[in-house]
Amino acid sequence: MTSIARSSLLRQLAAARSATQQNVIAKAARATAFHTTARRDILPPLPQRVDGTVNDPAPVPPTSPSHGSYHWTFDRLVAGSLIPLTVAPFAAGSLNPTLDALLCATILIHSHTGFQNIIVDYVPAYRMPRARKLFIWGLNAATAVVGLALYEFETSDVGITEAVKRIWTA
Repeated sequence: MTSIARSSLLRQLAAARSATQQNVIAKAARATAFHTTARRDILPPLPQRVDGTVNDPAPVPPTSPSHGSYHWTFDRLVAGSLIPLTVAPFAAGSLNPTLDALLCATILIHSHTGFQNIIVDYVPAYRMPRARKLFIWGLNAATAVVGLALYEFETSDVGITEAVKRIWTA
């Protein structure tokens, strides 16, 4: 009802004002799309180097049966064997130390190969050879420590399946 009472001049002025505000808002939105944050590098770039010339072919790495499809197949077999090894002690109702040791070894191998794949994928040897070697040695040391801890837990305590059973029924 109030819009009818306004004069046409007031209506035209209000329309021009809202169009100007919308134009300013649109320009500000376009400008802020590119200027919202400052560009900051989280880490400095790694050292760059060029081996050879532009016309040299890319080096082809030597083939190895421990990498590629054989490695992937081994990882899938280990991961698939974890399912029956986890279910078998609880389904059979008996706690067998041999089965428990096999489960611990499979978990350890599965974890080691998984972390090794992460290191191979995300720490390239051609850019960071020392860091990659450090990560691989750290992984080997951690695997040895966890293997020793699992061995101690199996021999001097209740074992992994009994511990899981106790936690599950607690």
